[in-house]
Amino acid sequence: MLKLIKYLKPFIVSIVFIIVFLFAQAMCDLSLPDYMSNIVNVGIQQGGVENAVPKVIRKSELDKLTFFMKEEDKKKVEKYYILLNKKNISKVELNDYLKKYPKLEAESLYKINTKDKNIIDELNHIFGKPIFIVSGIKRQESSKNLLISDSKMSKEQIHEMQKKIFEKLDDMPDRMVTQSATTFIHKEYEYIGINTNKLQSNYILISGAKMLALALLSMVATVIVGLLASKVAAGLGRDLRGMVFRKVTSFSNTEFDQFSTASLITRSTNDIQQVQMLMVMLLRMIFYAPILGIGGVIKVLGTDTSMGWIIAVAVMAILTLVVLLFAFAIPKFKRVQKLVDKINLIVRESLIGMLVIRAFNTQKYEEEKFEKANKDLTNTNLFVSRLMTLMMPMMMLIMNCITILIVWVGAHKIDTGNMQVGDMMAFIQYTMQIIMAFFMISMVSIMLPRASVSAQRICEVLDTKVTIVDIKEPNEFKNDHKGSVEFKNVCFRYPGAKEDVLSNISFTAKPGETTAFIGSTGSGKSTLVHLITRFYDVTSGEIAIDGVDIRNVSQKKLREKIGYVPQKGVLFSGTIKSNIQYGNKDRTEDELIKISEIAQAMEFISSKPKGLQSEISQGGSNVSGGQKQRLSIARALAKKPKIFIFDDSFSALDFKTEKLLRNALKSEMVDGTVLIVAQRISTIMNADQIIVLDEGKMVGQGTHKELMKNCKVYKQIARSQLSKEELSS
Repeated sequence: MLKLIKYLKPFIVSIVFIIVFLFAQAMCDLSLPDYMSNIVNVGIQQGGVENAVPKVIRKSELDKLTFFMKEEDKKKVEKYYILLNKKNISKVELNDYLKKYPKLEAESLYKINTKDKNIIDELNHIFGKPIFIVSGIKRQESSKNLLISDSKMSKEQIHEMQKKIFEKLDDMPDRMVTQSATTFIHKEYEYIGINTNKLQSNYILISGAKMLALALLSMVATVIVGLLASKVAAGLGRDLRGMVFRKVTSFSNTEFDQFSTASLITRSTNDIQQVQMLMVMLLRMIFYAPILGIGGVIKVLGTDTSMGWIIAVAVMAILTLVVLLFAFAIPKFKRVQKLVDKINLIVRESLIGMLVIRAFNTQKYEEEKFEKANKDLTNTNLFVSRLMTLMMPMMMLIMNCITILIVWVGAHKIDTGNMQVGDMMAFIQYTMQIIMAFFMISMVSIMLPRASVSAQRICEVLDTKVTIVDIKEPNEFKNDHKGSVEFKNVCFRYPGAKEDVLSNISFTAKPGETTAFIGSTGSGKSTLVHLITRFYDVTSGEIAIDGVDIRNVSQKKLREKIGYVPQKGVLFSGTIKSNIQYGNKDRTEDELIKISEIAQAMEFISSKPKGLQSEISQGGSNVSGGQKQRLSIARALAKKPKIFIFDDSFSALDFKTEKLLRNALKSEMVDGTVLIVAQRISTIMNADQIIVLDEGKMVGQGTHKELMKNCKVYKQIARSQLSKEELSS
């Protein structure tokens, strides 16, 4: 899978944007539990009072609180509070304050004059314990007497009393102290005349609005990430398909021998689809999960709930589940793609060979063969799907068990005052986010083995070293030559083979002449002409066209000189016209008609309602074998090459059509070099030069008459096909 990273280079900007938006999404999602906790803790339990620092407080109450403060703390409080009374404010200000604080007329108030969060946090710590003490004294209805005695106590006595009280409060959690303090402040606000119900509802509504805004931002980020991830994955799939196709078109027959057609189709479609699907998941989850997981851990540790060990338990449970599932799933994933290849191979063979299957009544056998492969693939996919199905409920079970554990432990902490309800709810949310992060990674990891196999198969194609390549500075063909072909001691051996299939082949095919090749099946006739087109390269020796070694010119220039008609006529989906024009788009319709007449194809073309515009199905399935060959010949003629290669291209034609075709070709290709591979003696009897092959060696060279006199192999082939009268005519 890592090998494909280099192909993501064109999408680097999109990937950076994806990471940015994923980070924004994670920050929004991680902030939501905090707001929920604040709504429960502050909005509901504390009545909208956020901390133990009163925004306004009566002078008498502040005096009570400062009595239980250290001198340095008392100075800080006095520094950040200003006194409001009739004497130190104007009438306009007085009216404003009376509207806000109706009790101002009866008693002086202190108002905080800072919004600095750090100072507020510092004052919160200062106010907490004094408010807790005063609240307790008020409940005992003894604060009045104690404060009266303030004037009768020495500083040392006051200090000693403060020390003892603070020592008793040191073991009390700050959260409990702060929550008790907010109750005191809430009552103080009510006494002053502040609408505490409105204060509470405003806090809840504002916090809820912030949560809604964060949720909307998270949704927008999620949508953008989804769009960008899909775009990157689709772009990668498009590029990989293009690269695989271009690579395959550059393959020589040597490379095609390494990969089956079914496998190449699977690699170009299903395998790339697997990688594309994984890429979407990677971009949407793999980047997001670590941000969410790490952020959740940081938030959990910041809650000061002392329940971090629960996270460790959850993570260990998930990892155990994932490892167990992977141990069973990965081997199956590796098998799936091979089974897909096998299905494609069987289907392709069955469709291509359907006529043979019907002729031999082997439909049942083919059905059973397909059924076995189909059943193997189905069972493997079912096994993997069941594992995936099992994973989700197991994950939910772990999540629910962890939730119960958090509630159990959290309830005891709430009971002892070490935790607030909102904190426990936030802890549950953060824990679920951490578990979900691992769950997302697990989901991607389950897809990863199959996609990795697919990526490896794609890379096998892309990394395949093409054996036939152009040299860096190719030569040009000489202008004074017109297509002569010369073999100089050519030997050829298939890759991995121990013996040569062609040995010491030497001859020259001249322009204006016809050179024919004949021999028994497997003698190397087609292989020989494949060397001219560089479908394979010679093992030793040299093939020269117009005096230039074909390995020293570009493949494009070489094949521009050649009109190749394969043994099996190959047509492409489109029209008759598009197939004939395949090698030369500039041919006019009149020229196409003339070419079709030479190729003896006009007879059946004119019988079709649309003529040259008649449709050709994929592979030419709607025309006969002979018609395919004639259209293939017309395609080669339309190219106007210097060299014509007919690789047993007349085998599907009847004798009459073949004779007419050969006569027409002879008048058309007066200046061309013609190379014909044939099985029929009648096809090549009039050739200027006949080369006889036997087991890869030249055993005869000359005209028909010469070979009948001095070549035993040729004589045997001729006598097996023609009568003495035909041979002597």
